[in-house]
Amino acid sequence: MKAGLMYGPNDIRIEEIPEPSIDAGGLLLKVEAVGLCGSDIRNLTTDSCAGKYPHIYGHEVVGTVTQVGALCTKFQPGQRLYVYPGVPCLHCQYCRAGLSNLCANYRTYDQTQGGFAQYMAVPSWGVEGPNIYPIPDDVPFVQAVMSEPLSSVYACQENVQVRLGQTVVIIGAGPIGCLHAEVARMRGASQVIMIELNEQRLQESQAFGVTHMINSQTQDPIQAVHELTDQQGADVVISANPSTKAQTSAVYLVKPNGTLVFFGGVAKKALTQIDTNYLHYHGIWVYGHYGANTLQVKKAFDMVVSHQINAEKFISQTMPLDQLATAIHLMKTGQANKIVLQPWADDTKGKEG
Repeated sequence: MKAGLMYGPNDIRIEEIPEPSIDAGGLLLKVEAVGLCGSDIRNLTTDSCAGKYPHIYGHEVVGTVTQVGALCTKFQPGQRLYVYPGVPCLHCQYCRAGLSNLCANYRTYDQTQGGFAQYMAVPSWGVEGPNIYPIPDDVPFVQAVMSEPLSSVYACQENVQVRLGQTVVIIGAGPIGCLHAEVARMRGASQVIMIELNEQRLQESQAFGVTHMINSQTQDPIQAVHELTDQQGADVVISANPSTKAQTSAVYLVKPNGTLVFFGGVAKKALTQIDTNYLHYHGIWVYGHYGANTLQVKKAFDMVVSHQINAEKFISQTMPLDQLATAIHLMKTGQANKIVLQPWADDTKGKEG
């Protein structure tokens, strides 16, 4: 099968490798579409595997079952599936408390082999887990991919209780930032302020419910946010980007007793300077967000397949897996917002999606 193998930072090679084998309770998934995520880009361009290469990433996976093990009765060949990348144990203290995204025994498929390939094995522990859902026939695979990034965004805003009348600031107009804008408006936020240094992405964010835009290359975002909020600051500030500099300045955008969310991960071992005195004297709540619990995974999936969220408008392009390196470049430079890869496509130019 064709797969995108990482041999080191920025060393991505498309190669032919054997199809993965499955265990008796597992299944083999033909990967129809896989989203390229900001975390994928960070992992593929840094020494994320600490020298243990080659490795196959890719966690926003949808596909068709082509084979099941002798003991697999939950799914059948031909079924169209959304495979959420994380599998909680459902038995540890965190799972029992409804925090399955923080499971002490959490497993992910891309720890072994992810979805940047034509096939992906789903082991028995994944099949028996809670996070695989059949995709309705009328929902295109490319759109179903957006269920995974939406799940984390939905979970974040549910957890910090974004609500009617609030002002929400989002730092970073990438696909995650745009999802945050859309969900914040759906939850009733009266102002959604987007901060971004790429003018193209900033302008594109207007399509997702953004009410005010701040280009941090040409404006002081702290001053601009305070002018828009009667010098108070925002109720919720979500840092959805990989910049430590942006995280440092985010503190000063939050109103007293407001909430600061660190959503976007930064490069491993990168540290952020934070003015803890400002946090302390302004009573600011700080929340680090990761993933979604099992109920939130299902709710986000339902929002996509029921078209409550128009998944299609978040996707800039679809491209064949052969162009993984090009897709990384386009997203990293802001020339494309969200790219979905199709491992079985042979169109060397990709297409607008």
